[in-house]
This record gives sequence, C-alpha cells and structure tokens, in this order.
Amino acid sequence: MSERGMTEQGMTSRGLTEQGMTEPGMTPLAEQVLEVVGRVAGSGADAEVHVSTGTTGLTRFAASFIHQNVAESYARVRVRVALDGQWATASTNRTDADAVQRLVESATAAARLRPVDPGYPGPAPPAATLTAGNWDPATAMATPEDRAAVVRDFVAAAGGLPVAGYVETLSEQAGFCNSAGQQAGGQRTTATVDGIARTATSDGVGRSSSVRLGALSGAELGGLAAAKARSAEQPTDLAPGDYEVVLEPSCVANVLEFLALHGFNGRAVLEGRSFAELGGQQFDQSVRLADDPTDELSAALPYDVEGTPHRRLDLVVDGVTRAVTHDRRTALAAGAQSTGHAVPGGERIGATAADLRLAAGDGGSSDELAGRMRRGLLVSDFWYTRVLDPRTTVVTGLTRNGVWLVEDGTVVRPVHNLRFTQSYLEALGPGAVLEIGSQTGVLGDRWFDSLTVAPSLWLARWRFTGGAAG
Repeated sequence: MSERGMTEQGMTSRGLTEQGMTEPGMTPLAEQVLEVVGRVAGSGADAEVHVSTGTTGLTRFAASFIHQNVAESYARVRVRVALDGQWATASTNRTDADAVQRLVESATAAARLRPVDPGYPGPAPPAATLTAGNWDPATAMATPEDRAAVVRDFVAAAGGLPVAGYVETLSEQAGFCNSAGQQAGGQRTTATVDGIARTATSDGVGRSSSVRLGALSGAELGGLAAAKARSAEQPTDLAPGDYEVVLEPSCVANVLEFLALHGFNGRAVLEGRSFAELGGQQFDQSVRLADDPTDELSAALPYDVEGTPHRRLDLVVDGVTRAVTHDRRTALAAGAQSTGHAVPGGERIGATAADLRLAAGDGGSSDELAGRMRRGLLVSDFWYTRVLDPRTTVVTGLTRNGVWLVEDGTVVRPVHNLRFTQSYLEALGPGAVLEIGSQTGVLGDRWFDSLTVAPSLWLARWRFTGGAAG
C-alpha cells in the first residue's frame, strides 16, 4: 500500500485520524502496519502487529490534600518480525507513516542479525475471541473532578486522620493482526482506589479495583482505612513462631500471584522448577482456582500478546492441580496448545496467569473468620515479598497496615509488623485451609494490567521468623 493509501485509510503524517481513535479496537490500523511489514521484510516473513491507544489519569493525595493530577493519552505500535526463525521486536509511540516505516525497517534489520531461535513457535492461527473486553464509558471519560470526588469522600470518611494514596483510571482500545491471518480487537477500562489512613503509631489501608470507577466508594474505603489504623494503634511485640492466620484478600492475592508465576507457569514446569503435578492433590480440597480474563470483572484485552484468544482456565479443582499456563513457545515444547497466556518477555519468564479467581467459601468476612480462631493473627497486607525457593514457593516478606493477635475469637491487641518465611504451596496444602471467606476483594496488578479476585483465608499455619527489622 502506498503512503497515500495509508493516509486515506486512517494513518496520516500526524497520526491517527479521529475515526481511528474512536473505533472499538484498532485492528484496521494494525492491518495497515502489517502491509508495511510485507513490503519491507518480504512476503515470506512472519509478523505480528499490536496497536493500542489509551488514556490514563492519576490523582494523588497526601496529608489529606490532592497534590498531583496527571493524565496521558498514548498511542503504541509494536511489531515482531521473524525471518526463518530469526526474530526481533520494535515499538514506537508514533503512528504516522514515517515512524511506522522506520519501526518496521528497524525490526527487520535486527531480525537479520540475530541467530535462529530453535524454540520459535510461529504466529498464532486465526481464532475468534470470546469477548470484546469490558468497557465502561464513564470510566473512559473520567475527569480530574471525578477522581477528586472519590478522594474527597475518602478523606471525609477518615474522620480527621491524615490520609494518602491515589485514584487512577485507564482506558484502552487495541488491535492485533499477524501474517497467519489472525485478527483481533478489543477495549478495556479499569479504575483503582488505594489509600492509607495514619495515626502516630499505625497505618490502615483501603484499596479496591474495578472496570468501573463508579463501582468504587471512596467513603467505604476511607472508612475502612481509618478503622484499621485506629484499631492498630500502639502495637506490641510478638514472639516469632508458627501461628494460625486469617489473611485478608490483599494477602491472598499476593499468594496466588506467586503460585501463578512460579508454579502454574508452563516454562517453569518444562524447566523442572515448578511444584505443579497435573492430577495431584496438591491443595486443600476446598481450593478452587481459575484464571479468567473473560468474566465481567476482568480488565484484560480479549487476547494475549501473541494474539491467542483468552479463555477461562481452571488451574485447581477441589484441590487437584488440573492445568498449567502455556504460550505458543512452551506449548510447542510440551506438545500442548497455547492457553492464551503469552506476556511480553514470555520467552524469558514464561506464560503467566494474571486474572486469578479463587472461589469464595461460606466463612463470612475476615472478622467472622477471626472470630472462630483460637489463637492466631489477623493480617491485612503483605509487602516486600520475594521468592526464596521457586520449586516450593517459599517466600519471605513483611506484614503491613495492621496485624492483630486473636485469642478465643477476640482481638486482644495489635502487634508490630513481622517478617515471615513461608511456603505458599504448603500454606494452601491438604488440610491447611481451615475456612474460606464469603466476601471477596478485587485487587489490581499493575505489572500485568490485571485484576485478581480473592476472599479471605483462615489457614492452619504461617511461619513468622522475626520482626520487621530482621
């Protein structure tokens, strides 16, 4: 296609036309870029093209005042060119014809310089996506005033305690196509409220994410943060040791994400550094874990980075490991099919489940779970978590934003933050999950642009190895 033809169909010397910016998905523009690849690299080249446009808005607050509001509108084009197993990627934030030409030439030249990749799986075949992505027009058009209103409610609900945090909104339209004939498009929105309230000796947190800003209540989250901060005042020391725990949804999301990255990851399985044993009763029979980028809570696009459509994947059913995640590379090596979990850089980190869904139980709220605990700890949050042994998912980290000692079902005192060293697999193993809460939290993951849904868990044992200092 000539440069003039590209201009007439949506690409100009300045960028996307108004029509291109408002289409539900950017597949037409991706097709135009693919034609450029064909001209530059030749008809025998494999190619993938991703195009996305979006807007992010971020309102930060500290000392109970908004101190920053930023917004960005972006356009991104990413191509991968493969020549007989030699491949390279390149990307740009410009969509004009000259920029796209240079982008394709750069990727093609780099591919010719690289060695043949024996694990290169080729492009994804044509397949229909199951959804168009979850899109909320009000979130896509959210203004600084809309986010400020959520901050105002958060501050007011804290009842005079100083608060800090952020409110963020994102909207994105995207398109994909490749030389094998796969075409896909989609759109998504997401919003997050994350804030703490503080006393002189404690912090409390309120956080949640959704595909709709209107579903998030600044008043509810601010009130929760303040209540936690007040109840955690004047913490005391607690000896290290093994304790029963009630982990709130933020902690549980952290557990699930480590299990997904290091255990259910097809690359980790192939390399022998994963715990996953298909068909094995590796978890308590109450555990039902899935990855579902297609449900009404998902903030994912309808396809992965290779263009394979997303679908629900049941990872654990009644405690039995049923599946692991694959991209096209690991699927080829394993003699399997891609599960639609390719991520950028997947040739290094493997295919990763990010839209995790742990099925709720009938245990009630985290407070109700703690009310049945003989002696243990109620934990709000984890941070600085790092894996020590991927094979057994032994992780070390710290508690944060409130820890309370519970005796005979009653909170007796807050305690200082503790360091833990714990196998996440063992913590959810057979007989280790005493109850699962019935209320879930929706937690955003900025790394994978995903939302994890998790209830609270009452676990039989968690190993605390020291105070926050060591």
